Amino acid sequence: MTSVAMAEPRPRIPAGARVVVQEGFYEGLELPIDAAWLVIGRGASADWTLSELTISRSHAAFGWDGETFFVEDLGSTNGTFVNGERRSRVPLQDGDGVQIGRLRLRVALPSRALDGDPR
Repeated sequence: MTSVAMAEPRPRIPAGARVVVQEGFYEGLELPIDAAWLVIGRGASADWTLSELTISRSHAAFGWDGETFFVEDLGSTNGTFVNGERRSRVPLQDGDGVQIGRLRLRVALPSRALDGDPR
């Protein structure tokens, strides 16, 4: 008889979270944060592939840790900035500005995520 390991349940991600490109070649593009881990970069393995020379192949990850949305730098050359400060990992708030390379992004989070309600 073999034992089957139970997979740990994935955190339910609040609907409606997104990143909007405010400045740069992709201005106006909206990217949904609809998974627990989404890599943004110019490499083919990135979840969000953007052909921008100032971002690394795997520049940063946006996601949901079960309690908060976050952005995490993945060792990029030019860094990840949140509200003007270079950061390695930071919880996100609605309206936060994120800069990766020349791209300026704005985070839009649903109000229920801010209240801790995942529905």
